[in-house]
Amino acid sequence: MNYTKADALKSLDTTAKWNWIGEDYSGITWDASNSKTKPTEAEIDAELTRLQNQYTANEYQRKRAAEYPSVVDQLDDIYHNGIDAWKATIKVTKVKYPKPYWH
Repeated sequence: MNYTKADALKSLDTTAKWNWIGEDYSGITWDASNSKTKPTEAEIDAELTRLQNQYTANEYQRKRAAEYPSVVDQLDDIYHNGIDAWKATIKVTKVKYPKPYWH
C-alpha cells in the first residue's frame, strides 16, 4: 500500500479539519477550531514512514489471512477432528508466514 502525506496527517489527528492543495506542506490550510496545532512537516514525514513500516511489517498477517480456511471451515474442522487437528492445520500457514521477531 502506498500511503500519502494526507494519510499520515489523518493518522496524526483523526478529528482535525484541514484542506490540502497540492503536495507541498505549504498547501495545508489548518482550521483554527482544531484542538491540536498543525503538525510540522517533519512530524507528517515521520508518521508517513511509521505507517509504511507498519504495513510492511504486517505483511505476514495479510498472507496468513489469505490462506487460512474460512471461519466456517475452521469450526467444522474443530467439530469433526478436534482442537489439536485444527491447530495442526493452522500451524502450516503460521510456519509458512512466520511472525517477525520484533512483534
